[in-house]
Amino acid sequence: MKLNRLFVALAALAILFAASAAQAEKTIVLGYSLPLTGSHAKYGEVFRNAAQIQLEKFNKSGKLPGATVEILYEDSKSDPKEAINIARKFVDDERVVGVLGDFTSTVSMAAGRVYAMEGMPQLSQTASHPDFNKIGDFQFRNITTQAFEGPFVAKWATSLGYKKFAIVAIQNDWGISAAENFAKGLKDLGGEVTDIEYFNPGNRDFRSILTKVARDKPQAIYLCMMYEEGAMILQQRKQLGIDIPFFGTSSLYSPKLLELAGDSANGLLLSTTFMPDSPEANVVEFVTEYKKRYGDDPSMFAAQAYDAVGIMLDAIASVGADVNRQSLRDALAATKGYPGVTGSTSFDPETREPVKGLARMRIEDGAFHLVD
Repeated sequence: MKLNRLFVALAALAILFAASAAQAEKTIVLGYSLPLTGSHAKYGEVFRNAAQIQLEKFNKSGKLPGATVEILYEDSKSDPKEAINIARKFVDDERVVGVLGDFTSTVSMAAGRVYAMEGMPQLSQTASHPDFNKIGDFQFRNITTQAFEGPFVAKWATSLGYKKFAIVAIQNDWGISAAENFAKGLKDLGGEVTDIEYFNPGNRDFRSILTKVARDKPQAIYLCMMYEEGAMILQQRKQLGIDIPFFGTSSLYSPKLLELAGDSANGLLLSTTFMPDSPEANVVEFVTEYKKRYGDDPSMFAAQAYDAVGIMLDAIASVGADVNRQSLRDALAATKGYPGVTGSTSFDPETREPVKGLARMRIEDGAFHLVD
């Protein structure tokens, strides 16, 4: 009789262990659309680097009992058509509950129409075009828009006495938005735009553009571009002897800009969401781990990805292991005060726009320095 009771108890324990093991095996899947080849591959690389740190930290944290999270990385090549194909692939995969990416606003918005139509939450770390969140109720981003950044820099510049600007911008949705929003912010403050010159992506010779905009004798020039183009235009400014201040978008912030531009970068003023030498404990932890793994300081883009993944994972944890696309979307919309390395992030419950600030930087002696 005692043996029977022992057998029943052991069988019950076996069932409990089996159930527990089955629950522990549950995997929640996120998709990440990002450029891993092509002209923007360097950005995709730092996104994936930062995402892996955040993902591994989360899975070890115990915040999601009974499940682990996996990220599927797909190479968009920074091509809108490729991103749409990836979006359809993620949507058709029933395991995928949410998507991160893409890098540029143009690519993010192309794929976003698929995600919005199919009810898939999409969180971009860098899509700052004002219309990105207007695509549908499933779009989120953790970076401020150009409608915020442009006037922010314009206010800073005019406070320093610079009210007459030329603008040089990349010819795409994001570049046009960045130029127009800065111009509007400047004009609202009584400033003047002498010229706006756009260039095609991939261009590396800015001498004719610089010569043209300099003829109107602006007090300063505003750059709306990535760090590769920024490094070239700063070098060519020095070669042409154009000795006026240059301001720029936060997209220029990268240690690579300093490597490529050398002392030509000195004097550049720009906004940012992240500084790797911040004494904040979470920043120190992130920077230390990133340098340990990858041998380099994380850029603002890496920090944006690190926080985007963290926001998504926290939203999953708030729902639990039974999270689905709709419940994840609702949890993301409820995000308040996420303590990231790019500052605290909350989402406006109506627009899903991030509520967060920007810092100001100046490059001096070959290094980025915060400006009070």
